[in-house]
Amino acid sequence: MEAKEMNADERPARTAEEAVERLRAALRGVGVVLPSLRVDPLSVSDEDPYALVDLGRCNLGVASRLAAALGRVPEYAVDARSGRLGEVMGRVGGRVQLRPVGGGREWDCPPESVEPAPPGEVLRERVRRLNRNSVSGVT
Repeated sequence: MEAKEMNADERPARTAEEAVERLRAALRGVGVVLPSLRVDPLSVSDEDPYALVDLGRCNLGVASRLAAALGRVPEYAVDARSGRLGEVMGRVGGRVQLRPVGGGREWDCPPESVEPAPPGEVLRERVRRLNRNSVSGVT
């Protein structure tokens, strides 16, 4: 079995405080602030490495923004007619709207021609796009 390399954001936090700070930064990045986010003081002890994170309470607006942020997982598909890979942007008038990975002009595709995109192909396309942008000086 091959070991997967993890970047700093994927590896488990080493301390409860690090976990809270990483979560706070990630939430802030999507416009969500949980004022009472903290390490639960009752769960922390020198002998117990399993401290709990207290997410606290929030108002309805924050809860709605949090739900929207968690629901924004991009969906990718392949247009079987052309083999083009795209991000699903929506469904309008019985057609699926796709946009090239990383941005660009959308195109319409009949639902019967939409196939799930293999994760490896999505990753390859994203890397191609990053390489193209780095060569042309786009950051």
